[in-house]
Amino acid sequence: MHVQHERAQRLDMDFQKKPSTPSLRNTRFTEILIQKNALDEGGFKGWAFCPGMLFNSTDKWWGDQGKRDALHEGLDLCLYKDREGTILRLGKKTKIPVIYDGVVVGIIDDFLGKSVIIEHLISDCHNNKLCTIYGHTLPEDNLYVGRIVKQGDVIATLADSSTFKIKIFPHLHFSLGWASKEISYDRLDWGNIGAPNTLTMLDPLQFIDWRFFILARKKCEKW
Repeated sequence: MHVQHERAQRLDMDFQKKPSTPSLRNTRFTEILIQKNALDEGGFKGWAFCPGMLFNSTDKWWGDQGKRDALHEGLDLCLYKDREGTILRLGKKTKIPVIYDGVVVGIIDDFLGKSVIIEHLISDCHNNKLCTIYGHTLPEDNLYVGRIVKQGDVIATLADSSTFKIKIFPHLHFSLGWASKEISYDRLDWGNIGAPNTLTMLDPLQFIDWRFFILARKKCEKW
């Protein structure tokens, strides 16, 4: 039985009433992703997450499901429920839209593909810019550092993970945080993201703007 996590439900409700900052309200990220990939044909009821897919998780959700080398810096979007309650997964050709208007400030390697880093026009009370990262992707051919993007623009598709030595399904690693004024994007990589003078990471679960479910760990063994 798939169980919706009560705490997750509260987080979702709280975000609708009181977002982290007023300018981050109504991202439409999931709505646009559904539209771009025609996922509404079977009814997109909500995202489904294994515990290891969540922000700050210490566990893997693939392979031996052992411990991660470090806390998870983002949210892994891979599974979702249709209207019948069936758990489905995103395919390797899934189109990834950008969450807000912004500019591409980096395209870096990750262990499944590339990560696209985008700085947005949104600032916090200290004038730090919002930055989002879309990992394990294949960027569009016309995507480059310095390109201006608009909310909903497709910037990449999911990378093919079938050649990876450990079984892991295609998925989007989504991270976001406030960029330090001292940040150097040309030196940013997965070895230092979240370190001092880079990004103050935020939990992406508050910003996917859709219902979600946390699956029991035993149900995640098949994934």
